Amino acid sequence: MQEMVIYGVSFDMVGKQPIVLLKTRDGNKFLPIWIGHPEAAAILMKLQGANTPRPMTHDLINEMLTELEVACTRVSVTELRENTFYASITLRLGGKDVEIDSRPSDALALAVRTSAPIFAAEDVIAESAIEFEHEVEDQEEVVDKFKAFLDEVSPEDFAGGNS
Repeated sequence: MQEMVIYGVSFDMVGKQPIVLLKTRDGNKFLPIWIGHPEAAAILMKLQGANTPRPMTHDLINEMLTELEVACTRVSVTELRENTFYASITLRLGGKDVEIDSRPSDALALAVRTSAPIFAAEDVIAESAIEFEHEVEDQEEVVDKFKAFLDEVSPEDFAGGNS
């Protein structure tokens, strides 16, 4: 597993589908994950520090975990199978770790609320990540290159081998 950070949320230029862009913490690899509009809004709102008059689903889950003294210790993008990413949420309950199956979008929306670290499996990164040849310092430059990449790619391009 490699630690990742949320680099941003963008939109697929063809289908107007939201994409969350994860970046390896210690590298120059970017992992695009297509997500739903509600989850994109949930991630973006929290990243931008916006508040809603009533709690969104991920805010509610975070509040429940807090009240029950359960910690979200990490979220992980665990695999890519048939063009679908899979993830897990690790919770610490009474000194014991419990893994919960999750969609990546929900796991990431919870991670931004709990400050839980984000990880991705090595094989998912090897199969689906985009690596820039030179070190990227300017976020706008990455977003521009990523948008150019999105103009030419579809989710089926990430099908890879027989997982």
